[in-house]
Amino acid sequence: MKVFLKKLMILLGSASLLVLILFVSLGYIKRPANHKPGRPAHHAENAFRNPWPTFENRGFGDLLKWQWDRLRGKAPKKPQRYDFRIAENDGQFLRTNGKQFTATWIGHATTLIQIEGHNILTDPIFSSRCSPVAWAGPQRVMPPSPSFENLPPIDFVLISHNHYDHLDKPTIKRLGNRPRYFVPLFVGNLLRNLGIANERITELDWWQTAEFDGLQFHCTPTQHFSGRGLHDRNQTLWCSWTVIGKQNRFYFGGDTGYFPGFKEIGEKFGPFELAILPIGAYLPRWFMSPVHVDPKESAQAFLDLRAEKMLAIHWGTFDLADEPMDEPPRLLRASADSLGIDSTRVLVLQPGETRVVK
Repeated sequence: MKVFLKKLMILLGSASLLVLILFVSLGYIKRPANHKPGRPAHHAENAFRNPWPTFENRGFGDLLKWQWDRLRGKAPKKPQRYDFRIAENDGQFLRTNGKQFTATWIGHATTLIQIEGHNILTDPIFSSRCSPVAWAGPQRVMPPSPSFENLPPIDFVLISHNHYDHLDKPTIKRLGNRPRYFVPLFVGNLLRNLGIANERITELDWWQTAEFDGLQFHCTPTQHFSGRGLHDRNQTLWCSWTVIGKQNRFYFGGDTGYFPGFKEIGEKFGPFELAILPIGAYLPRWFMSPVHVDPKESAQAFLDLRAEKMLAIHWGTFDLADEPMDEPPRLLRASADSLGIDSTRVLVLQPGETRVVK
């Protein structure tokens, strides 16, 4: 099978085929089921669903149309090189910090949040590729910083959903059983198969809460989907996370389209000192908009959440969509300005850069 796929890549063109492999593996072949009567609106028969009337599902045919448009040259042309820079971070400050509320962007959706003496990793991926296979698929443009070896001891891990760029098996194996993992419903099975002890896993449904070591972990909605293979479309839940301590609180959006839940979360749990929100993988809009916010929508979500500062994630690490990889921060700054958001409230960091939140 491995030899066959390599030959097929050569015949069809590696770039388009790798995107095809990635999105087929994320379950675009199977459409989500209808609502299951008597259960919450996002529960379906043996699956989950996005319950908002404005949501539009995308299927395998839509994926093929996107790829066909690419082959016909309809996608924007991208630079062959980007002037991305990394902030070297040896982790010394992070390992000694026990008081300050800090945020460090490691890359993609992976951040290190230090809050009230605890170290929290979000959607950790330290591998060079986000793919079902180690020899193909989207490859990192920027290395993670700090490196895995330079991390402080991790107390908690937040996982938003099971896509390969958000739940990375090699990274989970390296983290092992020291942290406690917070995952949406049915994602725990994957962690157990990786050797994570059941008592280290907390699985929650939307609006459920768990409390550990003085922190409240609230599983909150997003508008997205899940899947890692050909037949598991939406069989595990996706979510965002709200973390509330005695003095500080933050929101981690994971991966999401724009939806009414941002306002609901802001009203229920805000105001936040920090909202960690995705800004990349948004083109073409007709295909991506149901499940990926663009920078303007991300800025609006920031306002909906009633947050003081925003940390931009999900850009500049893996090339997953049609926009140039350096475009999202430029559009975010312009969008923030048009919405009257002071530039000091929007954090666009280099990988490895640490900011004191409050």
